[in-house]
Amino acid sequence: MGESFKTHRVTGMAVDPIHVGTGGGRLGRVDQSIVRDPVTQVPKIPGSSLAGVYRAYCAMHQQSSRPTRQVDGKPKPYYPDCAGQGQPDQQGKGGHCGQRDCPICTVFGFARSAGGGFAGLAAFSDAQVLLFPVATREGPVWITCPGATRLIGTEINGLNDARVYRSTNGQPLNLGWLLLPVEKLPDGDDPKQRLDSTIPGFIGDHLAVVSDKLFSHIVNSNLEVRTSVSINPETGAAEGGALFTYEALPRATVLLWEVISKNPAHFKVGDAAVSAVQDMNGVFKVVEAAHPYLECLGIGGMGTRGMGRLRVLPPKGPSQPSAADGGQAGGA
Repeated sequence: MGESFKTHRVTGMAVDPIHVGTGGGRLGRVDQSIVRDPVTQVPKIPGSSLAGVYRAYCAMHQQSSRPTRQVDGKPKPYYPDCAGQGQPDQQGKGGHCGQRDCPICTVFGFARSAGGGFAGLAAFSDAQVLLFPVATREGPVWITCPGATRLIGTEINGLNDARVYRSTNGQPLNLGWLLLPVEKLPDGDDPKQRLDSTIPGFIGDHLAVVSDKLFSHIVNSNLEVRTSVSINPETGAAEGGALFTYEALPRATVLLWEVISKNPAHFKVGDAAVSAVQDMNGVFKVVEAAHPYLECLGIGGMGTRGMGRLRVLPPKGPSQPSAADGGQAGGA
């Protein structure tokens, strides 16, 4: 039967600030906060958010390439039917088709009130911050930390909590409000060489490394915070009591996530084999069709306020290996 799954690493850079909210306001410095890792308190994009927009954009792409198709003798568009939550409306329209030859339903799964469902052949990890831009007296500098570089299989040890590390010694550097002495990395390596070659050159030339403890504080102190107000449609002026603030990952933040492709040969839709994709690379090919849409249509909220666009950086090769298993894991 061959391998059970393959992991593809995806690196993306925020073209606009990105706001993936927690679903409501809370007491704090902003009214609408963004999702954070519960342990490190570093912002992230949940895998569920990625899976939702990937599914919608892949359905859009499939609909544009195959605008007409028949299911049970009736027209059935990929978008929006196969992009939604799966249940038809009160008139019986919409809903996942659940066909074994549908690339959207087989790759992302489907749910139907009758006949059961299917979990899907693609799974998504959370998108973690790999490089975070901070304003300094030298211009923007992208910081990372051992916890972030560990995502790409690189260990950086022996960092002092009261230092910022770069490829060479230099004058003290301010990271936002925090002024820190600059030291050379303990092993003398250029931090640029420790990162993926997909990182743009202008970012690679302005890197710095801090400890995990400092990274969380620096990131949360340098998030973009905006203020908005609702507009009264009758007067065209600000609505009274409608002022609110919200935070976002700033433009040029570099994020990293993984897409796990399962082997279609190990699964069936009902009693029949999956026919929409033939192998694990085929699963990822369906998924990556959404990447141009991410850069144009974005992810998260506040899209009408200039937020959300995310550019996927080109990979080194046909697929990105996982840091944990070298990219593949086999199973009988």
